[in-house]
Amino acid sequence: MKSKLVLLIIALLIVAGFIFFKNYNSIQTQDEKVAASWSEVINQYKRRADLVPNLVNTVKGYATHEKEVFTQVTDARAKVGSIQLNADQLTDPALFSKFQQAQSELSSALSRLIAVSENYPELKANTLYQDLMSQLEGTENRIAVARGRYIEAVQNFNTYIRRLPTKWVADVLGVKPKQQFSVENEKQISNAPTVNFG
Repeated sequence: MKSKLVLLIIALLIVAGFIFFKNYNSIQTQDEKVAASWSEVINQYKRRADLVPNLVNTVKGYATHEKEVFTQVTDARAKVGSIQLNADQLTDPALFSKFQQAQSELSSALSRLIAVSENYPELKANTLYQDLMSQLEGTENRIAVARGRYIEAVQNFNTYIRRLPTKWVADVLGVKPKQQFSVENEKQISNAPTVNFG
């Protein structure tokens, strides 16, 4: 009788250990997917930020009296560069919100810069300007795709760590849900600057 009880306890411990390690490994896999998709979001935002100085300088040559707009774009780009958010910090809602706000401000400033440039027909005919605008439009599309992949990876991760028995393993390990783009901020940052060569 005692030996059967000991065997039952050992069997239960083996099953519990198997479940724990299986869920642990799955959490790590999902976490890596989130980190990889976040890296792509950052990569595309960086690409956009790198294009901004060239775009500003090109427009500045034509629109020298639009100093306020140039200052806003430059300040917004600097703010974007000052807020670093790596994959390990994706559980911090305050830092994630600051990051989203900075990206939103850059999008808004770029929209104002592009609106200013619309007033200069000779600028719109400039091949450097056209190339920069084409690259910016492509970057905005890449940002949208990268954000979509991040959203999907976070959704899968957060859903996975909330299901039983994985939730118990996640709680033991201290794994927290990753931050997602909020609807309010998503509306702001999903609007790419208008590109018009006409």
